[in-house]
Amino acid sequence: MAMKYLFGTKLEMTQLFDEKGRVVPVTAVSVPGCVVTQVRTQKQDGYSALQLGLGLKKNVSKGLSGHFAKGSVFPVGKGFRFVREVRVEETDAQVGDMVASDVFAVGDVVMVTGRSKGKGFQGVVKRHHFRGGPASHGHKDNLRMPGSIGAGGMQHVLKGMRMGGHMGDAQITTKGLSVVSVDLEEKIIYIKGSVPGARGGLVLITGAGDMRFEAKNTSSTVEEAVPVVVAEDKAPTVVDEISVAPVEVVHDETQPSEEVSAPEEVLSVDETPAVAEEPVVENIPEETPTAQ
Repeated sequence: MAMKYLFGTKLEMTQLFDEKGRVVPVTAVSVPGCVVTQVRTQKQDGYSALQLGLGLKKNVSKGLSGHFAKGSVFPVGKGFRFVREVRVEETDAQVGDMVASDVFAVGDVVMVTGRSKGKGFQGVVKRHHFRGGPASHGHKDNLRMPGSIGAGGMQHVLKGMRMGGHMGDAQITTKGLSVVSVDLEEKIIYIKGSVPGARGGLVLITGAGDMRFEAKNTSSTVEEAVPVVVAEDKAPTVVDEISVAPVEVVHDETQPSEEVSAPEEVLSVDETPAVAEEPVVENIPEETPTAQ
């Protein structure tokens, strides 16, 4: 059965309302677009797969920089933050094509794969939910201990014994989830329930169906990778408008004459209030001695 894949980054958990007004807990996943960076075929590589890139990374190694520049996906020196490979059937996709953001629709049953949060080194009570030992009657410092771990006849620790150790930071797949809503403008998919991983973590959405691709070099990640081109196109238009304005002012000889006559009228107006203010100043000292 054909499968379709879409990479995204986990945003946050929130809630939506269905048609009957019931609250549905959902997880928002941002899907800005996955760009095909390499196509593996059965004839050349022995299996069919697609290498997908997501996110922007400015500083990459020379090897990856040349790899991303093969299909004119990125200029030299830039690349993708995440690069993953998924197994697919024979496809006509080419390097630079983008996986359509609306490949998943409302009601699709999907499974989400992500990396769980790292908890560090934890004991058996938190890691394996052990009950622990008794807290009294001679059991000092034995409340959260694992107890005996050895076998009587074998005299060694059996493989797979539940003990304290590193917890979390493992690949987790949650199945049986459903797509509640798809926002094509913001490129966000709302999935019912919880999704493994922390905010900003990479997740893989998998479902039954065929992969669909958009035209070459139309992803938002590629546009963000070349912001200089957009800035250079807008800059000349602003400079042309500014350069025309001062030329018209310099060639008009009538404007300077009008500017000279205007200040003369302003000076005559300024003199009248100055005369009107002088008698007011003289009357104030006369009233002051009479009041005293």
